[in-house]
Amino acid sequence: MAAGQRSKMLLIVTGSSLRAEEMDRPLAYYLKQQVEQSMAASAAGADSIQARVVADFRWLNDENWQKLPTISLGGPGVNALAHRWLEDVAVTLAVDEQYYIQMDPDLNNLRASIWGMDNPTTQIAVSAFVQRYLSRFLDRCLTYTPDLTESEDSD
Repeated sequence: MAAGQRSKMLLIVTGSSLRAEEMDRPLAYYLKQQVEQSMAASAAGADSIQARVVADFRWLNDENWQKLPTISLGGPGVNALAHRWLEDVAVTLAVDEQYYIQMDPDLNNLRASIWGMDNPTTQIAVSAFVQRYLSRFLDRCLTYTPDLTESEDSD
């Protein structure tokens, strides 16, 4: 895939552990579906965002993927990316120390980390993100053009 095509890509990153694969990956595909529905309902048309679900260690080892808008899903105990971002990304929403949404409120940096203390609270966090922040996050993704030096797909 050419670099220009990858510029409208959104990565949803889950952990690589068995628990993360079992519990968080289905949530990631739900979030991907919400992105696709939002894009289908918007006026974005040809500028539509392609969401892809990928594993944390794959994202951490690909410098070009790290330049793309990214949503980390799952807590720092099961997702290495959420662990890396724990101290670096601002907490936008924290509810009773049960679930968190971390992201730059001004969306200058297109990184978000969504997680809860367990799977049910992570589900609530994903729902809160979709309701409160997804539309604005996607609008900003549409105007963002990463500097990708590699032109071939890194799959």
